[in-house]
Amino acid sequence: MISTGNDIISLNAINVARTKQPRFYSKILSGNERSLYDEPQFTAIPFEIFVWLLWSIKESAYKFLKRIDQKLIFTPVKFEVTQLEIPAGFSIINFGQHETEGIDFADGSALKGTIAIGTYKLYSRSLIYKQLILSVVDDNKNFDTTCWGIKSISSTAPDTQSAAVRGFLLNRLQNALGFKDITINKNPDGIPVLLQASKDTGIPVSLSHHDCVIAYCFKLANQD
Repeated sequence: MISTGNDIISLNAINVARTKQPRFYSKILSGNERSLYDEPQFTAIPFEIFVWLLWSIKESAYKFLKRIDQKLIFTPVKFEVTQLEIPAGFSIINFGQHETEGIDFADGSALKGTIAIGTYKLYSRSLIYKQLILSVVDDNKNFDTTCWGIKSISSTAPDTQSAAVRGFLLNRLQNALGFKDITINKNPDGIPVLLQASKDTGIPVSLSHHDCVIAYCFKLANQD
């Protein structure tokens, strides 16, 4: 499958008390996922961050599959995270920068997940900072052709968020990868499409924003 999906969560904007209420998190977590949190490896992650981590993985998986199955409906508990691996010595640190961009997640700082949705099996990489969570999903364990970026912005206005994340992605494609005459539109299903000279490039892109943080990802074949 040629697709990609990402999601970003601003931890400065979540309601911690509400997130911890069973009537809230039970709409996101399955029973198995709730039990997953009881494993010793999750002692470094507060429960409210765990809930929003899984939300971000599920939302990313939905975006990935929606490009393939336009009739797909997002029911969070049916997108089940079956495995989640935390790096050795993991701790949640400050984002500490205005923006960051990368290709793959080879430095070992990302959490690795596996997600089951019906007959589909997908894989995730997630970065957690004190201010935010970023998740990216693929159908292959190897993310070496997945490019991504995170940026802090000053406005929470939806139009500003949307323009900022599109500009952030286009700048990466133009300056770092040499793309010319490119734009981003949405298809009739609301999925972002990367165009070059008004023609679909076939390169899947995914955009997300929440509060004062934005993120993108895209996937290139044979990208060094």
